[in-house]
Amino acid sequence: MDTSRRTVLAAAAAAGLTAAAAGTSYASEGGKHMKEPVKELFGALPDGTKVYRWTLENGGTRLKVLSYGGIVQSLEIPDRHGRYANVSLGFDGLGEYLTATAFFGALIGRYGNRIAGGRFTLDGTAYRLSVNDGPNSLHGGTQGFDKRVWDVEPFTAGAAGVGLVLRYVSGDGEMGYPGTLRVRVTYTLTPRGDWRIDYTATTDRATVVNLTNHTYYNLAGEGGGSVLGHELRLAASRYTPADATLIPTGELAAVAGTPFDFRREKPVGQDIRTAHEQLVTAKGYDHNWVLDKGVTVRPEYAATLRDPGSGRTMRIATTEPGVQFYSGNFLDGTLSGPSGRTYRQSDGLCLETQHFPDSPNRPEFPSTVLRPGETYRSVTVHSFSAH
Repeated sequence: MDTSRRTVLAAAAAAGLTAAAAGTSYASEGGKHMKEPVKELFGALPDGTKVYRWTLENGGTRLKVLSYGGIVQSLEIPDRHGRYANVSLGFDGLGEYLTATAFFGALIGRYGNRIAGGRFTLDGTAYRLSVNDGPNSLHGGTQGFDKRVWDVEPFTAGAAGVGLVLRYVSGDGEMGYPGTLRVRVTYTLTPRGDWRIDYTATTDRATVVNLTNHTYYNLAGEGGGSVLGHELRLAASRYTPADATLIPTGELAAVAGTPFDFRREKPVGQDIRTAHEQLVTAKGYDHNWVLDKGVTVRPEYAATLRDPGSGRTMRIATTEPGVQFYSGNFLDGTLSGPSGRTYRQSDGLCLETQHFPDSPNRPEFPSTVLRPGETYRSVTVHSFSAH
């Protein structure tokens, strides 16, 4: 493990929030109404396992989360006129989540993004992973964390907010990864309406970990059409070019003078049709941006996304060194959401905070190795406004 990563793991503090039973009462916090988490049955898996949906509300933000995959099924925020809309892509029923491969709203692990050839070597031992993206392993494999039922415990914590603690134990060898990994993810809605995600994990054997969330955003509202008019800023002077299978080449290329320069806010679609080799290969943007801030102990600014039509704005801060900007290139009209409208190319986009793709095979990248006695920690905060 590199020194910077070890320092961050040692210095960061756990959230330590207190759990409370679900209910329907209201509490006043910071001038906004805070609802305690509400639980309802959402469906059942073919083996009869029940899947629940939890609803959170605080600071003007509403969040609905499934115990299946830790999926964000709905994220509602107001526009400049106070009108609410769900700004995340997803489905009305459980069945579509069981069969779709788009990872809508899901918790991703053990390893977010791609690992080349579905293999890596750690401490002299070679590991073979589940391959599910051409020759590569993507987002943890065929049965990653997005396909698991998580234990969910609600909490209310006064000034700290309201939220859910999600837990999952990934057994030694699951999807080919070594070590029993104990994962805890906390979703918190703060009194300001921020959506904060705290990830922690421990292992009993050396392994690799890279956790993220795969929500697709359309700030005009789910089913609102293309996001190519959304304005995006990324605090990154470099990105990682990829090969034909979207595995990083190892280069940290400058964005200056390329369609990948989002250091100043610009429309997502401004340069997306440019005949740049990287855009042609990926059919749009599907790349890791190298954040200028690097790995940090506390969340620092990474990105801003704004929809000029509604005025809705999302600001992202993270402890992670990278963010995968995916412009929804492979949405092909075969899936439809609660709006009843089909999802077509660029009808949503993802901003996945992360360590870099294929880091286990790239020692020059920030390390994703986790060893016994250490704790993996990562924090990402989404802040919302409208103007």
